[in-house]
Amino acid sequence: MKYIIILGDGMSDHAMDKLKGKTPLMVANTPNIDALCVKSKTGKLITVPAEFPAGSEVANLGVLGYDVNEVYQGRGVLEAASMGVALDETDLAMRCNLICVENDRIKNHSAGHISSIEASALIAALNQELGTDKIKFHPGVSYRHLLVIKDGINDIKCTPPHDVPGTPFMEVMVEETTPEGTDTASLLNTLILKSQDILKEHPINLARVQNGKDPANSIWPWAAGYKPKMKTFQDRFGLTGATISAVDLIKGIGIYAGMKAIDVVGATGLHDTNYEGKAKAAIEALKDVDFVYLHIEASDEAGHEGDVDLKIKTIEYLDERVVKYIVEETAKMEEPVTVAIIPDHPTPCETRTHDYDPVPFLIYKPGEEGDEVMEYNEEAVSKGVYGVLKGEEFIKRLF
Repeated sequence: MKYIIILGDGMSDHAMDKLKGKTPLMVANTPNIDALCVKSKTGKLITVPAEFPAGSEVANLGVLGYDVNEVYQGRGVLEAASMGVALDETDLAMRCNLICVENDRIKNHSAGHISSIEASALIAALNQELGTDKIKFHPGVSYRHLLVIKDGINDIKCTPPHDVPGTPFMEVMVEETTPEGTDTASLLNTLILKSQDILKEHPINLARVQNGKDPANSIWPWAAGYKPKMKTFQDRFGLTGATISAVDLIKGIGIYAGMKAIDVVGATGLHDTNYEGKAKAAIEALKDVDFVYLHIEASDEAGHEGDVDLKIKTIEYLDERVVKYIVEETAKMEEPVTVAIIPDHPTPCETRTHDYDPVPFLIYKPGEEGDEVMEYNEEAVSKGVYGVLKGEEFIKRLF
């Protein structure tokens, strides 16, 4: 048996008045997912324990069955692994967004989804002005970058920028949680303020403003941690694996889990990602490995933008351009393939941030009968045979 998880990041949502009491999943036209659901067993999964932030780093670790109490170190270290940035034991690594601040408030977490080319030049400018032997910025993709502080102390509280759109930025800057974290918190807040002075006059941002785009006029560090210690999937389950994602965080989780990271040309992490390329890469990977983790980010970004229509469209793209092909191709394979579909967490359009609600899932195993659930959405799977799972229960049922 081989296995694939198709993960629609942030795909789950809340019922909303705009959709007459339905969710985007309930409204979206998903004939291929629903046809698979008829043959599957279904349920819900609690991916984020209440005491942890409802971020993709915790949620994806949860989907993969890791105990976040043991392995969670923030998303910065995971993205460092994906970017090939080697960390010493005392390096404090963190996500460093390029964000847009307007009238002293956080307008958005992505600087209007700035391009990687533009962002790379801005990160280079920050390194030139602010980088030292102790402070290093590493360019990533679009607005997602990495900041490493040598000998930093992780007794700090950082607020994810996507959780606080519209908030005065001074109200959510870095705070120390113990006296030992005071110097690190102070350093990070100084870097935020200095970055604003540097970025506001950068030619790239001046051009963006002139063209009616949001400037990337501030950094925002968050999700700090140290290098984690994670068992590989080979050690845990005796399986080889591969991850396919446009998001460094997911690639990093895969690397620490001992899985091969597969890059796909045109994979953007947005609604315009190369869905077909990802689906084809997943099928090719299944020929060489036992397990593929196929991550599609688009619905999450639509949720953060509060764009209901776009979120529905991304779900329909997932159905027509990914699920249909994978179901058709896995049916032709000599070795049977178990297929699961699941979000990592909800990203409700009305709140534009992640929350803790259990997410709906289906697991199709060739030769097994499904339960009585006829369509895939948050409400329907409540009647599924698996009920509500938590911890490693989902991944163990998958395998």
